[in-house]
Amino acid sequence: MSNPRIRNLQLDVLSDNWYTLRKVSFDFQKKNGTWQTQNREAYDRGNGATILLYNREQRTVILTRQFRMPTYLNGNETGLLIEACAGLLDKDNAEDCIRRETEEETGYQVTDVRKVFEAYMSPGSVTEILYFFVAEYSDVHKVHEGGGLEHDQEDIEVLELPFQQALDMIASGEIRDGKTIMLLQYAQIHQLV
Repeated sequence: MSNPRIRNLQLDVLSDNWYTLRKVSFDFQKKNGTWQTQNREAYDRGNGATILLYNREQRTVILTRQFRMPTYLNGNETGLLIEACAGLLDKDNAEDCIRRETEEETGYQVTDVRKVFEAYMSPGSVTEILYFFVAEYSDVHKVHEGGGLEHDQEDIEVLELPFQQALDMIASGEIRDGKTIMLLQYAQIHQLV
């Protein structure tokens, strides 16, 4: 970290229960040259990867549905969220991570994954950068039923949906996960399905 507009950086751990929440204090040089002391909180959960599995021939996609407590706390009545498969890197590179997560969560073992972009998803408070992938799937790639890992407390439902239905679910509000919307729109723009 070598931004000359930041000095006196101080990090204090507020919590490291699930991931790490830090209070960050620093002096920031504004555009007019004056210095201002600022305090922020930053949540560090590591970096992640996500993938959209698509079948060009059947015009379908594989998504997942699982309970997400933060959405429940913020008004999602059931707490269930429809999402693209995703996971934390856990010291793997992004491509190895997404292959592993794809098999654990969806039951599909894909080898030909393609990175399409990367993005900070909530840069005002979360350090995570997310690597976005796509991969074509077919029935031959299915090695088990998926559902996630019990020791990670995962209880994941695998959904195979017509691509147009998935797009319509964005408009209806049934799909409200940012990474999933981004990947579905990427697939639509690039005519993957």
